[in-house]
Amino acid sequence: MANVGKKSKKDSTFIRAKLSFTSPYTPKWSPLPQEDMHFILNTLKEKLVSIGLAKREVKGFHSCKKKKDKNAASTSEPVPELSQDPPLQDSPKNGWTDVAARKQLAIGINEVTKAVERNELKLLLVCKSVKPKHMTDHLIALSATRGVPACQVPRLSQSLSELLGLKSVLALGFRHCASQGDEVFTNTVEAITAKVPSLDVAWLQGGAQSVKPKDFVNPEEEEGEAERKGQKRKLESESELTESVSSGNLQPLQVKKIVANPAKKRKTKAKS
Repeated sequence: MANVGKKSKKDSTFIRAKLSFTSPYTPKWSPLPQEDMHFILNTLKEKLVSIGLAKREVKGFHSCKKKKDKNAASTSEPVPELSQDPPLQDSPKNGWTDVAARKQLAIGINEVTKAVERNELKLLLVCKSVKPKHMTDHLIALSATRGVPACQVPRLSQSLSELLGLKSVLALGFRHCASQGDEVFTNTVEAITAKVPSLDVAWLQGGAQSVKPKDFVNPEEEEGEAERKGQKRKLESESELTESVSSGNLQPLQVKKIVANPAKKRKTKAKS
């Protein structure tokens, strides 16, 4: 016979309470119309094809060494030498076809994140098929506070990965250049920026203005300069960043409801 007094596991109810605070504002990318999506992808494809930017990886052929038979050593017959083929000339080398154009781009989530933090980007594009999705959520706040136009483009990785010779392109950023004459993607960035929707950040009223260092120098040129000049330039960029962020007013945090944890056991003082 079944025990009548005992309760089953389904009947017992447990009240679960969160012991940590979570942000009430969930960052979301602004939706991109389908017409603008096709325009951005076609513009990027045409530019990359005209430049011919791609990464080449040439796999070398390794000669397989056959194991000698035990009886071959005992035979006195001379072994004929195999004729060696002459080395191939003008073989393609590994690397990017256009190094100067590659330096003006930031490819990948890690490279794009570092470039945004250093105020080096003027446009940011993120692929919508990133899994898990929260891998690119931090770029929303970074681009909004730095005033960088950014949006999420569907099929970005699918459309550009084959052209660039990469497995995937989850994020793509366009850098500032020291001289405007050396910029390759100027017209492309201007055309795409007009189609990029503005970011709607809930905790920030009024987006920050675009931040660009006054004396922008390539990282290769900065290596030869003294540490004193580098620190001075860093302080100037940080002061500009704080001024731009202060232009946006933060919204006050509103707590809807505080739920006590009834399962928490409190020690009772023993009565004397």
